[in-house]
Amino acid sequence: MTDVQIRVIGVGNRFRRDDGVGLVVAELVRNKIADAVDVRVLSGEGASIIEAFDGADLVFIIDAARSFALCPGAVVSLDPRRQRIPSDFLSYSSHAFSVAEAVEMARALGMLPPMLRVVAITASDFGSGDGLTEVVAEAGRQVAEHIVAVSRRLLQREAVRSQGASAR
Repeated sequence: MTDVQIRVIGVGNRFRRDDGVGLVVAELVRNKIADAVDVRVLSGEGASIIEAFDGADLVFIIDAARSFALCPGAVVSLDPRRQRIPSDFLSYSSHAFSVAEAVEMARALGMLPPMLRVVAITASDFGSGDGLTEVVAEAGRQVAEHIVAVSRRLLQREAVRSQGASAR
């Protein structure tokens, strides 16, 4: 076990069709590497998102987004440590306190984790019902695979570093 703490936060509402993509991605990641990554699912309430940053070295937040400039299934990955998330860049789904606002509040409070990625998947259907549209489901599968690969590389690198340090 390594000392690096990776957290995956899936945000959304499973009963608002594509708005559930963050939750689906979190479940896919949990099924692949649950023993190595802390996976959480949240409704999108801002304080719970900020609270979920605590103790993590790398956080991935996955959420559905509405965009008039991007096609459904488009994936936008942002590094809030290097850039602000413009509130008008993507109109984040149906949450009262958007992921962008939670991240900016955490920044103002000095509570951002050392590494943070906000991954927005452009949705097409926020209507009532369960299940993702196919294009959003496919994008979600790709995002989950990417998160799993990045997490495994980071954990492997940390394990090698820890072994080298203990050998000295």
